[in-house]
Amino acid sequence: MALGVLNNLSAIYAENNLNNTSNNLQNVLRQLSSGSRINSGADDAAGLSLVNGLQANTKALSQSATNATEGVGLLQVADGALAQVTSLLNRAITLATETSNGTLNSSQAAAANQEYQSILSEINNIGSTTTYNQNQVFSGSTVSIYTGDSSNSGASVDSLYFATLSSATVGDSGGTLSYGSGQSVFFDLSATGSGNAAITDSITAGSTLDITILNANGTTTSKTISTGGSTPYSDTIGGMIQAINNAGLGLTATFTTGTAAGDAAAGADTGIQVSGTFVGSGAAPTAATFHVQVENSAAATAMKDTQAAVAQTAPQAAANAGASSGIATIAYTSIGAAGRGDLSTTDLSTTSNAQAALAKLNAAVTYVASQDGYIGAQINILNAISQVMTTQQENIVSAQDAIQATDYAAATSNMSKFEVLSQTGIAALAQANSIEQEVTKLLQ
Repeated sequence: MALGVLNNLSAIYAENNLNNTSNNLQNVLRQLSSGSRINSGADDAAGLSLVNGLQANTKALSQSATNATEGVGLLQVADGALAQVTSLLNRAITLATETSNGTLNSSQAAAANQEYQSILSEINNIGSTTTYNQNQVFSGSTVSIYTGDSSNSGASVDSLYFATLSSATVGDSGGTLSYGSGQSVFFDLSATGSGNAAITDSITAGSTLDITILNANGTTTSKTISTGGSTPYSDTIGGMIQAINNAGLGLTATFTTGTAAGDAAAGADTGIQVSGTFVGSGAAPTAATFHVQVENSAAATAMKDTQAAVAQTAPQAAANAGASSGIATIAYTSIGAAGRGDLSTTDLSTTSNAQAALAKLNAAVTYVASQDGYIGAQINILNAISQVMTTQQENIVSAQDAIQATDYAAATSNMSKFEVLSQTGIAALAQANSIEQEVTKLLQ
């Protein structure tokens, strides 16, 4: 190789290596000082994307556990109020039993009746003044407790129902979503002679499910559930099921067979079963209109979309078999006097009135116990949900840590290596520069 000074290739090579060593050393120092292996997208683009998603999941799960805990707090307030109502009813039963005996004189009976009326007034007071976060608890409405991991598929809504509480409506035996004698509505989506529908089958883009719920207080709650378009749910049967479950109406949709749903006429046909627990006022039932067109995977033929209302008059409505649209009536069990105690018109002014009051008081105790049992069950459910959210959060944080956290054993070893390389690189660069100077001796 000829001697020259135009380009110092050895110095350039040493400089490039020294720059690489310096960059690597800076990156290791960032990892050691931050505790994170990934400090920018350049470190690990795919890993950073995954970590950011896991961080979002962690935050959502942490808040979801808090949401469930807040729901438990609300239920515990209601539980405590109902415990006081039970105590008051027990005292009222004592008074009514005493007055029913006929051994009291008129002034004693009047005193007992006065205390009894005070008990009824206190029940009214408990119903109207029991609050949680400045909201009335016994409002005759539902409270939705949302939990999830920030994704649609991981979201869940637990609807808590709080019946009104007064001397005229004591306790609540609850009601169930009923369809005829059943507790659900089955939409048969399998075309006759074309094989069964699959959960992955396509449906008409933007298919909708319109539901109107008649609440116990006489008001209605309406919502249109849709797929595709601006919604995050795919235009498939599975997407519609997901949309129903996340609608916040307390509905549960599953993909099943007619036999499993209690629809003997549908038999092995597959479709969507919609069920839930609601409290109705006993008025005319509301209707849910379901309109869908299915591309059947088994026969690879489209089910004909008639867009005609197919009335279902019983759970075993064969008229809807193979149809792509229909109207299903969702009726509710009436609670009214059959599910709540009405003590507002009772008194202990006479022995006969006291004996009549006893029967209503015993019924009221049963209804309060039923309502308290429902609240207790919901407390257990929300506590379980909170535990699931907490455990899931712990596992996700562990996964995030495995991806993102700095491995200090490896990082400190790399730091020592790059520090040595940095020193040797500087020495090599100095040596390369000094070699070039040897050329000047040839000019002497």
